[in-house]
Amino acid sequence: MSIVFRFLLFFSIVMACGALELQKAQMYENQPIEGWVMSEKLDGIRAYWDGKNLYTRQMRPIAAPEWFTKNLPPFALDGELWTKRGDFEAIQSIVMAQSPDERWQNVHYMVFEVPHAKGDFYQRLAQLQVYKNQTNLWPVRIIEQRQCENKKALERFLEEVIAQGGEGVMVKNPHAPYEGGRTQQLLKVKTFEDAEAKVVGYKQGKGKYEGMLGSLEVETPDGTRFFLGSGLDTKIRQNPPQLGTIITFKFYGYTKRGKPKFASFLRVRED
Repeated sequence: MSIVFRFLLFFSIVMACGALELQKAQMYENQPIEGWVMSEKLDGIRAYWDGKNLYTRQMRPIAAPEWFTKNLPPFALDGELWTKRGDFEAIQSIVMAQSPDERWQNVHYMVFEVPHAKGDFYQRLAQLQVYKNQTNLWPVRIIEQRQCENKKALERFLEEVIAQGGEGVMVKNPHAPYEGGRTQQLLKVKTFEDAEAKVVGYKQGKGKYEGMLGSLEVETPDGTRFFLGSGLDTKIRQNPPQLGTIITFKFYGYTKRGKPKFASFLRVRED
């Protein structure tokens, strides 16, 4: 690819520099989604490429190998560092390690946005595709987007993803400009809801859990506290996460008192 083309493409995509607030999805609650696009929600580590470096969703630097990032473009990308379905613990271990190793050979950068590009969602991804067609962009893969005709099509796709071991679907308004922060233009569709909370205490186990952790006391960002015992395996019960650790849990709606119903531990977050 010519230097001139690279120069022009760079400035057609990148806007003024500045801190970027990444786009965050709302939960799908039967909003109108006809004419939107949908894709599988990947269970990886979200990664923002600013044109020079990779960062987590919390804007912590990712120690990726130089050979992994050397072919990435000189403009911003947003996506997931991902290996395969049901492999979150492994990908988290790879990505959050301070010293990168050969396991990065199994990692792909699954891109779902070009945040600084102009135009609607189709135009933003098209600019990345043009660049990708003319250069070696391994390990970048553009996540496949499907047309969403109606709610039934969405339900069928969700069933397909779940049957293959996936965790959910993302639905996006392709006609909207990029909008940072929590937005109704991007919706998360799952068979359950998930959220994050901070570990603030412990309850000792009883019976078969004598001498181990019984449950975690956790606090959500809005200040709601509750004990979380379901979903904890023996490894977690024997070596509980430290106070202040952020964990992810799943749940099914809320009680009348505003607490998550049927909450169950999913994983520790390190990103």
